[in-house]
Amino acid sequence: MMQVQLSNVRSFLPLPYEAALAPRLRHAHRHLRRHDGAGSDFTGWVELPRDYDREEFARIKAAAKKIQGDSRALVVIGIGGSYLGARGVIECLCSANYNLKKKDTPNIYFVGNGLSSDYLSEIMELLDGVDFSVNVISKSGTTTEPAVAFRFFRRALEERYGAEGAAKRIYATTDRARGALKTLADSAGYETFVVPDDVGGRYSVLSAVGLLPIAVAGVDIDELMAGAAEMMEVCAAESMEQNPAWQYAGARYELYRHGKRIEILAAYEPNFRFMAEWWKQLYGESEGKENKGLFPASVEFTADLHSMGQYIQQGERNLLETVVRFGASRHENPVPFDEQNGDGLNFLAGKPMDFIARQAMDGTLLAHVEGGVPNIILQMGELNAHTLGELIYFFEYACGLSGYLLDVNPFDQPGVEAYKKNMFALLGKPGYEERRQELLDKLSR
Repeated sequence: MMQVQLSNVRSFLPLPYEAALAPRLRHAHRHLRRHDGAGSDFTGWVELPRDYDREEFARIKAAAKKIQGDSRALVVIGIGGSYLGARGVIECLCSANYNLKKKDTPNIYFVGNGLSSDYLSEIMELLDGVDFSVNVISKSGTTTEPAVAFRFFRRALEERYGAEGAAKRIYATTDRARGALKTLADSAGYETFVVPDDVGGRYSVLSAVGLLPIAVAGVDIDELMAGAAEMMEVCAAESMEQNPAWQYAGARYELYRHGKRIEILAAYEPNFRFMAEWWKQLYGESEGKENKGLFPASVEFTADLHSMGQYIQQGERNLLETVVRFGASRHENPVPFDEQNGDGLNFLAGKPMDFIARQAMDGTLLAHVEGGVPNIILQMGELNAHTLGELIYFFEYACGLSGYLLDVNPFDQPGVEAYKKNMFALLGKPGYEERRQELLDKLSR
């Protein structure tokens, strides 16, 4: 089970904070457990690792097996929480080079998360002559980016396999009963999975939203859910000493109150990159309201020590760092001996890469703390599906607590609508005519 290490936090705070903060954490914790806080209609994720739909879970595994059998590629269409979690888990457990590896599972391409015409065309080219299926993920079916992408890939499937054949290769993860995508899926005969009504997109990775593509990649989703369920039980504890989510949420909140306004999530695994992207959406969209909230950023160490390292070490002292550390690697890779020793590195000969990485972690930690950056260490076990399930639930639960500590609703995202309204107006969507003229006038100034 993971441990939250806070020894490199307390020296940055003027007084012990745990006892004083515990009542507020308890209040936030009870809101989550009782589903009676702000945004409580979207707290179904709290018990999801225990109460998920077993029948749908079995269908997810069956659909994944079918896709593995009849397709060499799966196109996952979604944006934000409809793709970041799945991509994060797949890359973290199967490699950022997953599509390049020799394997028995299909390549997985993520589309509908932007509006790049070149990127769309590139994926189309990669699918030329390749049997593929599509998993379109949208609660409404009308979100612009995924809806536009789905038009292209649905047409490609229908041209290749015919309407009936295409329908057998399209899997829609959408609302249980209503919406444009649900209506189309029922009419065309797509197999459907449910975006739960009480789980917002950024908390949905442990639902069908994330589980179908994750299962297609060959990840053991039983173990993923088991790890999350284990962490769910741990996070039920009502004390700072026993609940790691309390420890993390409490420390980052106190540091925020004392001027640390940017949180950098760091890991020493390149494959963790999209898990960090998922984390950034989770915390940025949950906390960033009413002119409040830590700004979530991420770095990949040791690579970013040669780019962002200078700023972290000596830039503005408004940073805190959270470091995810996994257990020992499955591959030792001892450094080869070089007779010439032209690079002067024979002192490392025979030492495993994992050992060298650990020394780099510890050296970086000491340097950053001495440079004025408090560090929260999340010490995990071996990187596997069970451990990642633990980490996902831990971050979700701590995020819910953090939002309530800030007195914001951690489960809505009203600010996201601003750009959409402007985009619709500029595109000439009916009903936005007056707004369109206002924006055109502003752009012409």
